[in-house]
Amino acid sequence: MKKRHATARQPYYSPRAVLAAIGLQMQAMGLLEPIQEQVHIKQKRLKYSPVEKLTDVLITILGGAQGISEINTRLRSDPALQRAFGRTGCAEQSVVQETLDACTPNNVAQMMQALNHIFQRQSLTSRHDFSTRMLLLDIDMSGLPCGKQQEEAAKGYQGESGIRWGRQLGRVLAAQYEEVVIDRLYPGNIYLIRALQPLIQDLEVTLALDEDLRKRTIIRMDAGGGSVDGINWLLERGYQIHGKDISPARAENFAQAVTHWISDPKHPHRQMGWAEGLIDGYVRPVKRLILRWPPMKYEKWKKKPFHYACLLSTLEPQEVIRQLNLPLHTINNPDAVTLAYSTLYDQRGGTVEVEFKESKQGIGIHKRSKKRFAAQQMVVLLGSLAHNILVWSRRWLSADAPRLAKYGALRMVRDLFHINGLLEFGPGGALLRITLNQAAPHVREIALALTKLISGTEVEIKVGVT
Repeated sequence: MKKRHATARQPYYSPRAVLAAIGLQMQAMGLLEPIQEQVHIKQKRLKYSPVEKLTDVLITILGGAQGISEINTRLRSDPALQRAFGRTGCAEQSVVQETLDACTPNNVAQMMQALNHIFQRQSLTSRHDFSTRMLLLDIDMSGLPCGKQQEEAAKGYQGESGIRWGRQLGRVLAAQYEEVVIDRLYPGNIYLIRALQPLIQDLEVTLALDEDLRKRTIIRMDAGGGSVDGINWLLERGYQIHGKDISPARAENFAQAVTHWISDPKHPHRQMGWAEGLIDGYVRPVKRLILRWPPMKYEKWKKKPFHYACLLSTLEPQEVIRQLNLPLHTINNPDAVTLAYSTLYDQRGGTVEVEFKESKQGIGIHKRSKKRFAAQQMVVLLGSLAHNILVWSRRWLSADAPRLAKYGALRMVRDLFHINGLLEFGPGGALLRITLNQAAPHVREIALALTKLISGTEVEIKVGVT
């Protein structure tokens, strides 16, 4: 038998060859270095360190896993993907579960700090130009159902699951960039009215918001955070606000001060108008736009002719027009300006609510449930990082593959990261070439984008038969 030449390449098949290329770029950037430097879990090391096992969880999430147990089938069985992310092996899933269970609140705080450093280095949000446009932040909560035996589980509203046992995920999203600024986990009976202040305090640390920057930051949220005390707290800290009042009864009272109603062309049954006159209650002037709409057919029991909501805003018309990228002359049309205020609020349904859905469909943030609260917090933080890696990967590649700009988290994981191929490694274990399956859709465009992305390495990207 002939001996293999010393310089022979070792080919490995991977069902996630594109994800391997992203892992290579993450290594070149040192993206995960803050986690390696700052997170110190007190657990005996046998073969792999605790942080290496957390990295395995992150890679598995990016690979589309819905549960931690899928480490064995999605990562442990894919040595090429392990090597592309700088891993020499992969821990068994039960061992990874033990590491998560060993996490303490102090480890969670370390991970939060590490993610802050990663976000500050990589995100567009951290480089936002406040001098040209205000930063728009969406704040919302989403239920994460779990068993009643889980720590901090409580009965509460869990979205589509209704009232059941679970926990709550509080999220701050940079609307202009679709980046998750922070994710925080709360007991199942905590809602935005109580989580608002700690979320704001944490985002101020992540974004280093001083008094001047807070004046150029818009907090947009639904009625869940619209209490008088909550709004006043934000106003005292200098923020701009654009959200709904928590009380429909108060909105109905304010409606008596509306002298001119206009119809919404996008929602024919909805009308809106400004509540005129000075109404006390807030520490800074706040505009009140009253919305009303008739009950639906199934609400025949409702005796009153309208539902009411009150939109509160400190924004001037010029800033609303700027946020919506409308022509400047729009400001001369009072009805168009009124509609613009309503539209700016309605767009939160296309940002934070959509991103919650993307995180659930694409990386399954609602599927992984740990009994210990600290372990679940660590899983949530890894999911938050995975979400941002998807957003950043799309941005890295879409400059040369424009069609990827429309991909959400689900399509990024399912249709892009799961393009299969061959990874060839040299004798020293260095990755030399990635050959993508030529039968994959748009593969040549994707290969060109990947070639430019990893141009700082010596890895070759090809399209061929795998």
